[in-house]
Amino acid sequence: MKILIADDHAVVREGLKRILAETPDLVVGGEAGNGQEVLDRVRGEGLGLVLLDISMPGLSGLDVLKQVKQEQPDLPVLVLSIYPEDQYAVRVLKAGASGYLTKDSAPDRLIEAIRRIAMGGKYVSPSLAEKLVTDLAEGLERPLHELLSDREYQVLCMIASGKTIKEISTELSLSVKTVSTYRIRLLEKLNMKNNSELTHYALQRGLVE
Repeated sequence: MKILIADDHAVVREGLKRILAETPDLVVGGEAGNGQEVLDRVRGEGLGLVLLDISMPGLSGLDVLKQVKQEQPDLPVLVLSIYPEDQYAVRVLKAGASGYLTKDSAPDRLIEAIRRIAMGGKYVSPSLAEKLVTDLAEGLERPLHELLSDREYQVLCMIASGKTIKEISTELSLSVKTVSTYRIRLLEKLNMKNNSELTHYALQRGLVE
């Protein structure tokens, strides 16, 4: 199976290539360092699976995921991220990903996830599966941040990480005015007054470290 490795860090791509090289039936079908490259590779090559980082320059991983699934709904995508499962796992699964794995996972877990997805299944870690089942069983109310749009949620996490509006606008390729609008929406939806309250909320719920 040909796999596209999509990550903006060359060192990470090289490490993933080495892991896949030890598995004869898995072949690296290409690499991509940003969102647009992912879309170009997906459109031009007969891929079996995409390993996608959620943090990409330009188009975010979530944006890329949605576009890939819109153009090629049958192409499975496994999201590989530095962010804890609580931050993005549910969002990427809802957006069409076949699995979510953190980058600190062991190589054998990565191969296990790829194989399960290749057979048409889904992959989440045992801890995330348990949390999802527990939440459903207890009928817990959805926290406010789950009601945010993907972009609003992304801006929330970046503000809580200490980034300025200008830094966020540069990283997301958005105007300062647009990012400021997202911030205003965040404050309204979360019923908060300033960045300090947003940061406290995110830290309290483990959305940032």
